[in-house]
Amino acid sequence: MKNILILAGLALFVVSCGSQKMAAVATTPAEPSKTVALTPELEAGRNLYENSCAKCHKLYDPKKFTKEEWSPILVRMGKKAKLDETQLASVTDYIHSQL
Repeated sequence: MKNILILAGLALFVVSCGSQKMAAVATTPAEPSKTVALTPELEAGRNLYENSCAKCHKLYDPKKFTKEEWSPILVRMGKKAKLDETQLASVTDYIHSQL
């Protein structure tokens, strides 16, 4: 009886660890993403955005906010990240290029 319980527990463990639930795949076609070729200046802004901002929080998709909403966010976060005016302008240009 003890062996049966151990085998049943082991089988349950193997089945629960072995099965993975797959995420539902959307059946509607995805909107093709616009990719903007990044100039060296925009690439520098992207690097600053990814490296400076990700130190403290997750990176937000630039399209999550409008240009007007990004303006005070970038100013406030630029101060916290200790970005100079040139660096802040570079990040701002990158964000605006992605909108």
